[in-house]
Amino acid sequence: MFRKMRRAKQALSEEECIDILINEPRGVLAVLGDDEYPYAVPLSHVYVDGKIYFHGTIKESHKRDAIKKHEKVSFCVMDKGEKAEDSWWYTFKSVIVFGKMRTIEDKETKIEKLTYLGNKFFPTEEETKDEIDRLLDVTELYEITIEHMSGKVVKEK
Repeated sequence: MFRKMRRAKQALSEEECIDILINEPRGVLAVLGDDEYPYAVPLSHVYVDGKIYFHGTIKESHKRDAIKKHEKVSFCVMDKGEKAEDSWWYTFKSVIVFGKMRTIEDKETKIEKLTYLGNKFFPTEEETKDEIDRLLDVTELYEITIEHMSGKVVKEK
């Protein structure tokens, strides 16, 4: 169902892909948007227990509307890369995930996963807890169940 990577020699292992999903702070979510145009939005994420989580508002938004219409999504994360000495080009690694997205409704699960997300970005667990307490009722939590994942190293030379 999913295409094989054309440049297989550049493929990353599953462990390398997971390492990027765990350690890099941001990715780009691609959904099928209005009038079936692709809509890609950068966002912060967390990888936990083999799934990807991110948050949004419960208010109407392009991202929220698109996810409600079509559960299939793609998510791309890149590392920072390394610039070649005395040159313009970079070597970087990227991961592309295909999967199905859903909204987490269960309050306990929502708090648990938002805690992982907050702890990735806030300096202290106390700040994470404070933000969750303050914004839980207006926050939507999304989960991507990964159906296919691939990664590769790219040399821009």
